[in-house]
Amino acid sequence: MPDEPQDLKQSQGGAGEIPPATRRISLPDKEVYLLGTAHVSPQSVRDVAALIQTVRPDSVAVELCASRYQSMTNPESWRKMDVFRVIRENKALFLLIQLLMTSFYRRIARKLGATPGAEMLEGISQAESTGAHTVLADRDITITLKRVWRHLSLWQKLKFILQAVTGAAFSGELEAEDIEKLKEKDQLQVIMDEMGQSFPEIKKRLIQERDIYLAQMIRDAPGNSVVAVVGAGHAPGIETHLHTEQDLTPLMEIPPPSIIPKILKWAVPAIILVLIGLGFLSGGAAESIHSITIWVLMNGIFSALGTLLALAHPLTIVAAFVAAPFTSLNPTIAAGWVAGLVQAWFNRPKVQDLEDLPQALGSLKKFWGNPAIKVLLVVVLANLGSSVGTFVAGSWIAAKLL
Repeated sequence: MPDEPQDLKQSQGGAGEIPPATRRISLPDKEVYLLGTAHVSPQSVRDVAALIQTVRPDSVAVELCASRYQSMTNPESWRKMDVFRVIRENKALFLLIQLLMTSFYRRIARKLGATPGAEMLEGISQAESTGAHTVLADRDITITLKRVWRHLSLWQKLKFILQAVTGAAFSGELEAEDIEKLKEKDQLQVIMDEMGQSFPEIKKRLIQERDIYLAQMIRDAPGNSVVAVVGAGHAPGIETHLHTEQDLTPLMEIPPPSIIPKILKWAVPAIILVLIGLGFLSGGAAESIHSITIWVLMNGIFSALGTLLALAHPLTIVAAFVAAPFTSLNPTIAAGWVAGLVQAWFNRPKVQDLEDLPQALGSLKKFWGNPAIKVLLVVVLANLGSSVGTFVAGSWIAAKLL
């Protein structure tokens, strides 16, 4: 069983305070001081400083990977984002989800006058000032998100996107004491359980796998004493896995893409063309023209509605309407790509827009109005609208034949 909290202040002989959320865990070769934090909490920042100053550990492990640390410490890194390349490589949705989640955290942090992840940066700063080793203990965010995405069904992906958008639109009042309550194990466990019911794969990849990864990285940290600064949601899982050596190789593997979407990309257009052909055989040219009209209007209207929801340029909406009926029959191109490129052409993101991304993530109005983010929204929502249009039109045409 994990060790119970001890009188850490006396055992270390330090002058600082030991935060109540700290757990002391004895391993054969080191002592681990596990501090569960809230990622947008000013109090957590103070807790980190107090714990490290008191313990004076050999290593400080933080729940960050190298890429997340780089993005937090180098805001100008957004300048390097190539929007056109993101569209061409079909990464618009992947990037947009990251931005939506970041936006949610930043807006909570703004209400509290805090910086998201400030307690992690404080841990690194304290490690440097005390001469401790710094350990970036988290798995690379790209690997984590790809493992999450590849293990979700199509329906789960749609639910996840919907909840991510809902989270980004969070506008209720949230007080500092509400954030601090997240450090209470029982309440946080309820949140994890609810996520597990709706998205068991997300809980497994995003939380449980990282618990194992973080625990092993903490075990491997240099020295005889380690302060580990982690989100409160990870603390119970890390505490469980700390006593066991873990093989991290399976957790770093990215599953290959599912073959089903590739099959559907070619099968759906083929089925639609067959249905139109059957309509011609059963009802003549008039029936085929009717089916084609349904196909064009449903694809065009729903894709145009998606771009309208993104508040796109009027000609972008027209481009989505015109492109969707054709791109839905061509697996090598998507309506969102066409609409995104048109939007970027008429309202090309400037360097200043990319520099403003960190600020845009803190405001729903700025998020929706930033030209770089708007291109991503256009791509995703135009594609989503085209997919809905394909389903509606295909079902309508099939129903007519039956």
